[in-house]
Amino acid sequence: MNVLARIISYVFHPLLMGTYLFALMALLLPAALYPINASSQFLFVGVFFMMSFALPVIMLSMMKAFGSIRSLTMENRQERIFPFFMILALYATFTFMFTYQDKIVPEHNLFKFMLIIDALVLVSLLITFFYKVSVHAIGIAGLAGILLPLNQQSDNELLLWVTIGVVVLAGVVMSARLQLNAHTPRQVLVGALVGLLIGFFGVILQF
Repeated sequence: MNVLARIISYVFHPLLMGTYLFALMALLLPAALYPINASSQFLFVGVFFMMSFALPVIMLSMMKAFGSIRSLTMENRQERIFPFFMILALYATFTFMFTYQDKIVPEHNLFKFMLIIDALVLVSLLITFFYKVSVHAIGIAGLAGILLPLNQQSDNELLLWVTIGVVVLAGVVMSARLQLNAHTPRQVLVGALVGLLIGFFGVILQF
């Protein structure tokens, strides 16, 4: 069971949630990624993956190599603070680069979604100053929270089934974290509530 739990934790790593979100939108709601053209959306997803996942993983690997962190899982709360701060700085830089270079303005959907992702990372950092919250729970619940209100704005029935699937996956991911004893039930619950609220109200308040 632990092997399966580790695989689930890797496949649904928090840093991958933004990539999954934009990939789902490119497939189901291409208009939601305005102003990125439909023909360029998967290219954008690939670039976003490299900048939001591959680059932070390289950075964390370097930190481990230099002894700044003991492992990539960062089991100690205090050990997470500086890496989380660096990841937040990377995400904020990515948001600025995408918006500045591609002339994306705050009224555009893409900027709004990236702002929600940045908020999830920021709140994860702030909570980590005081509490070891489950960032896996924040990530997957944040994805579910974003998708839930989007169903009201779309007539794509497949989106509803995808949303239900993500909600089920959220339970699977959180169960995997508990199976690995990476977090207590309270830490997972707090993460789930934080992610769900930020994702849900981030969409409600901006769209």
